[in-house]
Amino acid sequence: MTRIAFLGTPGAAIPTLDRLVSDFDVALVITQPDRPKGRSGRPEPPPVKTRADELGLAVAQPSGSSEIEGMLVEAGPFDVGVVVAFGMLIKPGALAQPARGMLNVHFSLLPRWRGAAPVARALMAGDPMIGVTIIELDENLDTGPVLTAQAVDIQREENAGELTDRLAGLGGNLLANVLPAYLIGELVPVPQVEAGATYASKLTPDDRPIRPEMSSLDAINRIRGLSPLPGATLDLDGEPHKILRARASEHSPEPGVYKVIDGIPVAGIADGGVELVEIQPPGGRAMSGAEWARGRRSQTGPFR
Repeated sequence: MTRIAFLGTPGAAIPTLDRLVSDFDVALVITQPDRPKGRSGRPEPPPVKTRADELGLAVAQPSGSSEIEGMLVEAGPFDVGVVVAFGMLIKPGALAQPARGMLNVHFSLLPRWRGAAPVARALMAGDPMIGVTIIELDENLDTGPVLTAQAVDIQREENAGELTDRLAGLGGNLLANVLPAYLIGELVPVPQVEAGATYASKLTPDDRPIRPEMSSLDAINRIRGLSPLPGATLDLDGEPHKILRARASEHSPEPGVYKVIDGIPVAGIADGGVELVEIQPPGGRAMSGAEWARGRRSQTGPFR
């Protein structure tokens, strides 16, 4: 049976892992180290490690990319490696260990949105379409030749978490369908075109604030692209709040001011108003904008 080394870290990688386990021999799972999480600061395993343990699979957790090659050599040989949102650089020596190299399940229609945050960047840019591309990994960033790709329309109010879940399921099935033909040489990858290539840079704190000078479309797209994590932010009355869902409003408060109108908070920005549909106050739980507004003494105030 085909021996696979699987490299992945977040929950979005689990559908591919599950799909591979059903049809192939996943002989090793490589994932990132346990990290401190929550207020306790206690280390917790990444989702892929938890799932691999449930499936009874061998797990390795390198502290750095230099350790990956040795892990593959020790547990090998492998027919192919599969990488899904691993989050760590894979050096050429490690890429060369499996007999057929390593394949990547990438959540965009390459060459658009090469890089770390393709789903977030696609939503923030207002793209109407996205997809999954299966590529051979090379030494550069998401530039390897393409085995196959499948496009999907982005739904009007879909956020990054919802879209990622949808793409994750699609990616696992897409890979499993083409992998047998690839392994016997019947499916030959084709080089990527460079026309239209864009880079999905890693999200930073500077991406999160919603500012009064933004258009309503840009603000809503940013909120969708960053929800549920890390979350776009508004400082309401001097306190940073995560804004998890929003929609355009027919009301237009002054830019830089929010008002509770018909029980719903509306933020005024450059070209109108944005209804704050779901809000998470600092240190609190996510709630509807209406629930948040009911707990406020003031029905208007500044934001920045």
